[in-house]
Amino acid sequence: MQSIKVETEKGHEIVKRMILSQIEDGTLQPGQRLPSVVDLAAAYGVGRSTIREALSALKATGWIDVKHGGGTFVSKLLPTVHSDAKDPFADADDLKELLEVRIYLESGAAASAAKRRTEQDLAALKQIVTVMELALEQDDTARSEKADIDFHLAIASSSHNQLLNELMQSLTSKLTETIGKSRQLWFFEDKSSASQLLKEHQSIYEAIATQDAERAGQLISAHLHKVDMVLKRGGRYDGTGQAE
Repeated sequence: MQSIKVETEKGHEIVKRMILSQIEDGTLQPGQRLPSVVDLAAAYGVGRSTIREALSALKATGWIDVKHGGGTFVSKLLPTVHSDAKDPFADADDLKELLEVRIYLESGAAASAAKRRTEQDLAALKQIVTVMELALEQDDTARSEKADIDFHLAIASSSHNQLLNELMQSLTSKLTETIGKSRQLWFFEDKSSASQLLKEHQSIYEAIATQDAERAGQLISAHLHKVDMVLKRGGRYDGTGQAE
């Protein structure tokens, strides 16, 4: 008899479903503040990372809003009422060209950074990774997104190629506009956690620290290609620039 693989529901998926049920049945009202991550973890008997993953998925699909320093709230306009909030791929086409440029540009920047970085460059990158770790612990989405941008810009700076650095700097405003959307797409489609994002940034830092140019380039390329795959699965384009 052919074996059948039965996939069990993950902890964050269960928590997400339970919170969503409370929103849908009116137990949690639009605009209502949710308990803290610590309190939710105690209430559901799970770890904080599980709660963060569940909240990230709910945020990506428009059910909750996270206010910097102000807590987590049920969205005032729920997806069932505000249909646009249901589609995290709404801006996927706008991300495509920027993402393609980033993949080409940043894989080379990371490889160059691994070869040319100074101890000062390394200290700056390490500091940013530390900020990422603290932001994850404190569930500070805004700080995490800023650190994400700072990390990629610091890699370009560490390449010690002035033109490359200027090109990355010129993309800063676009990065600021799209980094949050990219992360939401990632959380929604691949159900990757914030902790997984942190691990990938740590791995890129370690490759640069050990001056492994080939690995640094590969890691950052793989990191950015994940969003690329999310966009393709979202049906917005076929990877050649043509809409499907």
